[in-house]
Amino acid sequence: MAEIRSFIEKNFLHFNAAALVDAAKGYEKHLAEGKKMLVSLAGAMSTAELGISFAEMIRQNKVHVISCTGANLEEDLMNLVAHNSYERVPHYRDLTGQDEWDLLERGLNRVTDTCIPEEEAFRRLQKHVFEIWKDAEDKGERYFPHEFMYKLIRSGVLEQYYEIDPKNSWMLAAAEKNLPIIVPGWEDSTMGNIFASYCLKGELKASTMKSGIEYMMWLADFYTETAEDKGIGFFQIGGGIAGDFPICVVPMLYQDMERTETPFWSYFCQISDSTTSYGSYSGAVPNEKITWGKLDITTPKFIVESDATIVAPLIFAWILNQ
Repeated sequence: MAEIRSFIEKNFLHFNAAALVDAAKGYEKHLAEGKKMLVSLAGAMSTAELGISFAEMIRQNKVHVISCTGANLEEDLMNLVAHNSYERVPHYRDLTGQDEWDLLERGLNRVTDTCIPEEEAFRRLQKHVFEIWKDAEDKGERYFPHEFMYKLIRSGVLEQYYEIDPKNSWMLAAAEKNLPIIVPGWEDSTMGNIFASYCLKGELKASTMKSGIEYMMWLADFYTETAEDKGIGFFQIGGGIAGDFPICVVPMLYQDMERTETPFWSYFCQISDSTTSYGSYSGAVPNEKITWGKLDITTPKFIVESDATIVAPLIFAWILNQ
């Protein structure tokens, strides 16, 4: 019955609400023209349970490549296997330093109003993913961070821990599709830190994990093969490296590789609550990207200045005709 879509169409008429509708219609038009879409995830969108809406986007082929932080990669799986041990702290603004210390001593790591349980989430994944890392190293094999996570999912070892409906995990949906994922700066995630600790202890080699440079090289080939003359769309949730890393592949190909036939990104939308400001990537308006060779003058450009935890599920509901 498309109730959400009807509600949005009736009520979202001005300002950021209207920008949301324009961006959703642009995304829809982009797909209708047979073009591909990259979605980038910054912030703590997995802990915000974006998978409830994003997994269905993946299943319905509305997303063709993902760029995300290492935190989003792992936190979707943490929510999958440890959800019942998460604690919500709605009064987080009132916490004292002592309150925060008490959470730490209980093994709870806070992300705004949600505490991730260290033992049930981090350590539960750690013991299984280490075996996959070590097995690959013993065989002389190397993989990207997301490929190791796909191996973990496909091994079935996590199924014993599932605490949410698996259809609400975007990582499970992505693994089923074997969707390409780029994870720039993976090293600063919890699993990245854990991997580094094994390297420091001499139990693993850093070379077992493919690098960010290799991710960029892979993306260059993917963009060249996939964009053709149409380009690929770019739907950016938040800012930071999850967005800046992949969007730079176009100027790299065009300017540094001198492949002047490379098409620009053919759609761009950013959901951001970053104040437009001087020198800020997250706060830069889309037109600034023209000067960097990322977007064309004619690229449809949208920015929705609001909370992505509210906006993204609504845009996805529109696209899914819910």
